[in-house]
Amino acid sequence: MKRVIVSEDTVDEALNKGLERLGTIKEKVDFDVLQEGEEGFLGLFGTQSARIKIKNPESKSEHAEMFLQKVVNNMASDLSVELIEENKENQKIVLNITGEDLGLVIGYRGKTLDALQYLTNLAINKGEEDYLQVVLDAEGYRARRKKTLEKLAIKMSKKAKSKGTKVKLDPMPPHERKIIHTTLQKKSGVSTHSEGQEPYRKVVIVAE
Repeated sequence: MKRVIVSEDTVDEALNKGLERLGTIKEKVDFDVLQEGEEGFLGLFGTQSARIKIKNPESKSEHAEMFLQKVVNNMASDLSVELIEENKENQKIVLNITGEDLGLVIGYRGKTLDALQYLTNLAINKGEEDYLQVVLDAEGYRARRKKTLEKLAIKMSKKAKSKGTKVKLDPMPPHERKIIHTTLQKKSGVSTHSEGQEPYRKVVIVAE
């Protein structure tokens, strides 16, 4: 991550100078105002320049981490983002959010976390040829949710078999439906399929 500190008469002038020095655009950087510019008496004495620090990510993974940190900072001040996994061959990274107010970023059944994941992928891949997949987690939430869905799949498959009918689950995002399908694909006596349109698409467990 490249960092520069720039001084000019105003914050805007300092930002423009820094962007020119880094050879980038405003949407791809983060900056902190260290000092506001102030005019002195009659514009002559005691003039104070504006000073800013600009952070410019050198990779898409750094860009993703910086973007998400800015977003969660607006949700709660104690939340932090860290890169915990990077697979360059498969163009995939995992970012983990930590802090006391994790409920804010997880949301009901992980819907807020999924929305943040979607926004992060959208932000860093816009206008780019090489797609980087960003997966978000929050202190192991994804693993806990996976176990919950696996237990649900087994429970509902038993219900379908005992009644000799089909059971429709609540609507789920694609990656959660995949967990249900994978859990039951080798279970005898039931089959699964998805029906409906996003975001209301759901898994149906059918007794055979």
